[in-house]
Amino acid sequence: MNNVAEFPLDSQGAPPMMAATRPMYWSIRREVWENRSITMAPLIVAAVVLFASAISTLVLASRMVRLDAAKQYASVVKPFSIAPAPIMFTTILVAFVYCLDALYGERRDRSILFWKSLPVSDRTTVLAKAAIPLAVLPLIAIALSIVVQILLLQLGTMVVMGHGRSPAPLWGEARFFQGLVIMVYGLGAHVLWFAPIYGWLMLVSAWARRAPVLWALLPPLAISAVERITFGTKFFMNMLQYRVTGAMKEAFVHASAAAKGSCAGCDGNIDRLSQLDPARLLGAPGLWVGLLFAAACFAVAVRLRRNREPI
Repeated sequence: MNNVAEFPLDSQGAPPMMAATRPMYWSIRREVWENRSITMAPLIVAAVVLFASAISTLVLASRMVRLDAAKQYASVVKPFSIAPAPIMFTTILVAFVYCLDALYGERRDRSILFWKSLPVSDRTTVLAKAAIPLAVLPLIAIALSIVVQILLLQLGTMVVMGHGRSPAPLWGEARFFQGLVIMVYGLGAHVLWFAPIYGWLMLVSAWARRAPVLWALLPPLAISAVERITFGTKFFMNMLQYRVTGAMKEAFVHASAAAKGSCAGCDGNIDRLSQLDPARLLGAPGLWVGLLFAAACFAVAVRLRRNREPI
């Protein structure tokens, strides 16, 4: 009797090939599983923002009788418009902390010995870790922001209808889809702009044997101090400041432009599609220099991981 297991055959009578293992996909999944802060920190902040905004809206509901229609709609929309900001700020902080510990942590707890025994290259591992701040965290921020805004908009609709007014002007005032475009564009601009910071932190994480936070901060501060003492200039410090704050300046038209007469109607708030300036962002030398620096940092991190041993 034939005891050979039977497998389904393809059209040519041969067993089908095994599905690809997708090492990049599973490496990213592994990072999310092992680092709970990637999902938990933004989720907690989103819950706090939703709770605080809901309380603010309900408190406002008791005072709306003293406001005219326009002010009622504007008051309800205000929590809706500012809700994504703390969520996105949290994901950026989580990205910084994650990058600084991404390669250092596996050497500290000696789990690098196990992961190196698997058929996953150092390049795949480092790129999977880089995908967390560059792709995974931004997607989490956008998803949570959309959910929070939808819930706040529904709450605002109930509040407005409870005062006998139509919710249609509220939805027009909120400009949900326009705000979504601005939010996605702004977060994408910050991801690209902060890429060299992520790369530097990951390089330090792969190299440092002790206190990666100090090694990440001391070299830039030392270079700035030496330049200041030796030459009396602040070019390097200005470059660092530009790297931290330059995304908004390059990606959007600001109130400073309105003061010069180049942005009619701008009031300092980013609430119109006309304030988006992708051509200026993509044409900024600082963006491309930063991306090249980030690519170099990730490449060095790959080589360092290949040769580094547990701490």
